[in-house]
Amino acid sequence: MPSVKLTKGFVNDAVCDDDGMAKISYYDSVVSGLVLEVYKSGRKTLFFRYLDQRGAVRQPKICDARELSVAKVRKLILLYKGQLAMGIDPFAVRREQRSVPTLEEFVLSRYMPYVKNYKRSWATDLSLLRGHVLPVLGVQYMDLIKKSHILDLVFKHRETHKPASTNRIIILLRYIYNLAVKWEIDGIKENPVRGIPFYEENNKRERFLEGDEVQRLMAALDNSKNKSLKSMVYMLLLTGARRGELLKAKWDQLDFSRKIWTVPLSKSGKVRHIPMSDTLCEMLANLRPHATSDYVFVNEVTGKPFTNFFRAWDSARLKANMPDLRVHDLRHSFASFLVNGGRSIYEVQKILGHSQIKTTQRYAHLSNDSLVSAANEAARQIGAY
Repeated sequence: MPSVKLTKGFVNDAVCDDDGMAKISYYDSVVSGLVLEVYKSGRKTLFFRYLDQRGAVRQPKICDARELSVAKVRKLILLYKGQLAMGIDPFAVRREQRSVPTLEEFVLSRYMPYVKNYKRSWATDLSLLRGHVLPVLGVQYMDLIKKSHILDLVFKHRETHKPASTNRIIILLRYIYNLAVKWEIDGIKENPVRGIPFYEENNKRERFLEGDEVQRLMAALDNSKNKSLKSMVYMLLLTGARRGELLKAKWDQLDFSRKIWTVPLSKSGKVRHIPMSDTLCEMLANLRPHATSDYVFVNEVTGKPFTNFFRAWDSARLKANMPDLRVHDLRHSFASFLVNGGRSIYEVQKILGHSQIKTTQRYAHLSNDSLVSAANEAARQIGAY
């Protein structure tokens, strides 16, 4: 590693003529740290060699030797040395920028491996990202994606999709950036999605069993060819459970002494505990466990647990003259029954297993009779006109 006084003439004439070397380095004798590297190809580059604050050797590129004179490069290096003496690494920002991932890199190498460990709907996330986000923003470095870029994506998506679908894109991107900030990914100091409003979701369908509808439905279920259907629907109405949770219910998940049904893997990916009423316990006690299956509800023909019961359900709801009633509406109805019975929204949230109270409020329908009763209570306290 020869040390020489670098001059314009020396730089112009320097060559790497050693057959055993791909390059040769020359160290400036005037300003320490200035390095000229001459390659066999003829390329010549000026570097600054220094020790960073942790004692590691760094050698960032200053420029191609033809871009700046040696004198100007010496002045730059003296400036850099002054900054280093004050504890400021002038190249730290450049190194950080180089380590900032693109959105696609972060999604595939960090986000997806993380959510696959706990999020049951990770495949939906990946589908949304590959279908709508990554083709537009995937190649962009995460620190260069601004709120305006997100808004452009959102506005374009909304042109062809419903508000709820576009809101899922906003939620997903916001979560991805929240994780990047939380994990202190280089260059990501704030979330560009923060503050972007959601679209009003007018397409949310609300359907609750009211009046004599429960009795009409039960009467239709009595005549169903599926002998387990009435018990399954009754259990959904008494617990507010999801259809998938019901179909996967096993006897060892039911604790009759504590009156708790433990769902080992709910939609949120967490264990959920559902209280069992006395009525439900009595109904389940009258069911006969299958001889070869641990599941609560088993198809009598196949001897296997049900995977679906739509045909039997569809037939029953048509007989009850409620063709618009969905299985999921039983969960809505359960929440409505609790709220109209005077239970707090927080109790309903806990039983339904919602992580956010906002989700529960959508289900917590109050009947008109309950609202009129509330208004009459205020009038009673105010007094006669």
